[in-house]
Amino acid sequence: MTSQEIIKLSNSYLMHTYNRFPIALVKGKGVKVWDANGKEYLDFTAGLAVCSLGHCHPVVVEALCRQAKELIHVSNLYYIQPQAKLAALIVQNFKGAQVFFCNSGAEANEAALKLARKYAKVNGQPERYEVITALKSFHGRTLATLAATGQPKHQQGFEPLPPGFFHVPFNDLKALEEAINDKTGAVMLEPVQGESGVYPATKDYLAGVRELCHRHKLALIFDEVQCGLGRTGKFLAFQHYGVAPDIFTLAKGLGSGFPIGAMVAKEEFALAFQPGNHASTFGGNPLACAVGLAVLEYILNHGLIEHVTLAGDYFKEQLTLLAQRFPFIREVRGMGLMLALELNQDQNGPEIVRRCMEQGLLINGIEQHILRFLPPLIVTQQEIDQAVNILNQVFLEKADLT
Repeated sequence: MTSQEIIKLSNSYLMHTYNRFPIALVKGKGVKVWDANGKEYLDFTAGLAVCSLGHCHPVVVEALCRQAKELIHVSNLYYIQPQAKLAALIVQNFKGAQVFFCNSGAEANEAALKLARKYAKVNGQPERYEVITALKSFHGRTLATLAATGQPKHQQGFEPLPPGFFHVPFNDLKALEEAINDKTGAVMLEPVQGESGVYPATKDYLAGVRELCHRHKLALIFDEVQCGLGRTGKFLAFQHYGVAPDIFTLAKGLGSGFPIGAMVAKEEFALAFQPGNHASTFGGNPLACAVGLAVLEYILNHGLIEHVTLAGDYFKEQLTLLAQRFPFIREVRGMGLMLALELNQDQNGPEIVRRCMEQGLLINGIEQHILRFLPPLIVTQQEIDQAVNILNQVFLEKADLT
């Protein structure tokens, strides 16, 4: 089928819940993808930070094929070897932590919110069910994670949302402290806010949040769904800050394209869940965990986190040079391979994204004036140069038009 035929078929039978670009991708290898018409693209979205090892990495393909021949699904009524191994690898640096597996970031965050409430009740404080999150945050599309998300645009049309969620400005410790009351049970934050435009927390802020949660006996939850698993140049983004949460969540890059999520909690909190309290039919199935194990072993054992640091520093330097060249670029920000260019608000970000796509570069636009870059963790300096050259050409065309 051609791209046009796939687009027509999709528009006829799929719900219109996405604003899709007019291309149909049918093949991928490494950092490159191809559409049904044979056009090649550099993929600097990586499935929105999902394809950590790029497209169709041999490690992922081999793990999928091997496990598919042995055991695909049996449910959590039974012990599952790949699940146990993956859990052990995730928590090897977090003594005493325990893992719950699910299928997505939203499910992982939903599990974390349920655990925080259950923990309060188990400890004789059922009134402490409220959760404080940050403005500009994004935690998922379920009703509870939507209520936790600090962006009204995502919530419109789904009211009334579940009660008990309050949003305060990000990186504003005073605002957070003033929001804490007798009903507060948890604080949930992304160490780096991704979906709203790549906003890292400051070190003083996260250290202060950790101290507040300790003082008030609140569960501290870090949403590492997008920023975790090497994306920022550390195994987990919160490791940049020298603080540790009580609960954290993972998904996206854990399966490098295969759906899997995880909620990880200190044992004190994990013990609040008892059999029957929470479950997921497909969560942690043998196939997903075999892939997740292969991906995580590759990230940890092949110098990929160190590579992300070097590649991210280089990419950020090149984006900074672009900012010096084009005055309509307001800011370069981010960590590792989670970066953004913020443009002046009068700029047409979607048009820049479209022109980049036409020239063979896939990037993500946020609102009307932010460009987000989430390439696979395996991206090379040569591929970064190719992407920057395309951006430079598109910016030059834009400058000529103005």
